[in-house]
Amino acid sequence: MNVKFRLTIMSFLQFFVWGAWLITVANYWFGTKQWDGAQFGAIFSTMGIASIFMPTICGIVADRWINAEKLYGLLHILGGLTLFYVPQITNPSDFFWVILVAMIFYMPTIALSNSVAYNALKTSNLDVVKDFPPIRVWGTVGFIVAMWITNLTGNKASENQFYIAAVAAIGLGIYSFTLPKCEPKGKTTDNKSFIDLLGLSSFKLFADYKLALFFIFSMFLGAALQLTNAYGDVFLDDFKHLPEYADSIVVKYSTIIMSISQISETLFILAIPFFLKRFGIKQVMLFSMIAWVLRFGLFAYGNPGDGLWMIILSCIVYGMAFDFFNISGSLFVETSTDSTIRSSAQGLFMMMTNGFGAVLGSVTSGYIIDKYFTSAEGKDWHNIWLTFAIYALIIAVAFAVLFKHKHNPKDVESFSH
Repeated sequence: MNVKFRLTIMSFLQFFVWGAWLITVANYWFGTKQWDGAQFGAIFSTMGIASIFMPTICGIVADRWINAEKLYGLLHILGGLTLFYVPQITNPSDFFWVILVAMIFYMPTIALSNSVAYNALKTSNLDVVKDFPPIRVWGTVGFIVAMWITNLTGNKASENQFYIAAVAAIGLGIYSFTLPKCEPKGKTTDNKSFIDLLGLSSFKLFADYKLALFFIFSMFLGAALQLTNAYGDVFLDDFKHLPEYADSIVVKYSTIIMSISQISETLFILAIPFFLKRFGIKQVMLFSMIAWVLRFGLFAYGNPGDGLWMIILSCIVYGMAFDFFNISGSLFVETSTDSTIRSSAQGLFMMMTNGFGAVLGSVTSGYIIDKYFTSAEGKDWHNIWLTFAIYALIIAVAFAVLFKHKHNPKDVESFSH
């Protein structure tokens, strides 16, 4: 079977597993279980907590001892079995711990899937910059398909969303053992220091000013992504409390409207090779930050009536905001690090974006919203999104000034080899 097709199946299922429950879990929590809202934010922090240590640990293991594709498969099977157990939970505290276990198994698979894909493409003498984005785009398609299946089958508030995700995870886990081998590159122990033997060499990357700065900005942008995941659907659904918007399509189909964001991702992923070669890594990442400003700013002024176009446009620019940093950042890490620490370095990138960044975004935003923007009448969404937009603007300006990187087309070409 064609290697690109095999990797496409992997990418599709990787994000299908997540999309089946991530956006709709709030409906299950508040609607079916009717649990306390104060504890809900903790569910989104599980991704961050797991990402602080698991991608790095699994990256080290894949670089030193176990084939990346085998470790990837094992993690998905264990994650799937955990998701099967979720519907049995009867209280919010246990729900948090079981979801945390599921995320401990799931979050490192994102970085590992990149390592497996890059290795398979290079081994087959294919162009990573040209061939990886069209493969990765199917991950976003998988996320959208899962969202729509969960929503349109009437399961967005039922326990079936976890069963759908579990079956897909176990299926992907089994399939992973058939993927091209991605063997450890750091096996030899001759003249290795104690740090090298433990596989902690990737942490030396923080000694490089440019890479350290890149990882710090990754953390701040990871926080921005959490703001969107946690509050986007709730924001649209809250318009039901305003009589003039109660029967609008935005309220009735909030999850479908939010999926425009993922549909936009598919288009921007395909545009990445052009933008990288034309503008270079720094400009592409800067475009991402400006897109985050627009994402939040348009939400601040949008509504389901005459401001519907702002909500739609916000969902469209999300594609650029998400992809241009996450995909380009992953490629940047790939070309800026030694092959013997490839998986570890991708794990570090994940740790900063989906780990520290996610926890920063979940905890800080929850505190700020509760303290400054919540009243008896509800949440002041206009000022919430405006505050997030200012946050993204400050990051963009700081990145433009501090991150020094001269565009060299040869750097982009080196991704391929």
